Amino acid sequence: MAGGRPGGGAGYSFANTLLKVPGAQFLRDPHTLQTEAFGNASLAVVAADGDEAARVIDELEGNLTGSVYSDLGGADDELYERLAFRLRPKVGRLLNDKMPTGVAVSPAMNHGGPYPATGHPGFTAVGIPAALRRFAMLLCYDNVRPQRLPLALQDKNPNGRMQRFIGGEWTREDVPLG
Repeated sequence: MAGGRPGGGAGYSFANTLLKVPGAQFLRDPHTLQTEAFGNASLAVVAADGDEAARVIDELEGNLTGSVYSDLGGADDELYERLAFRLRPKVGRLLNDKMPTGVAVSPAMNHGGPYPATGHPGFTAVGIPAALRRFAMLLCYDNVRPQRLPLALQDKNPNGRMQRFIGGEWTREDVPLG
């Protein structure tokens, strides 16, 4: 759709590139079409319907982010749930109706996902809690509508007994509004 040619200037560079492929074509060779192109290249896979979108998601490798764009009025909530359920274990940061931003250095930022989107060379298999972190995957929900969040992440504590880390403190309280 755009780019796909050498960039200007000295050294090796490549123009910003956006590629588009129909879902059926992606499904015929998902491995090749996910070969990493380091730099500013993106592939848009256009699915014919919800079933094809689910099959495309099932073939995705691990990624840093995954975005689901949906009807603001909630007309496609059922489809959103079906697709987000499949996408959630494949991405570190699940976004809803938002483009992924750059990486910010903050406690809330997650710049990782399942293999091959991440590697944790700093983690060890020796001792607790480091050994547990080695096999854990951070999950981030970015701009996901409140009713679409897992119960544990919604403002109201689902059973009033669950401990949650809010504002730097462990609490069983609901998230304060405002």
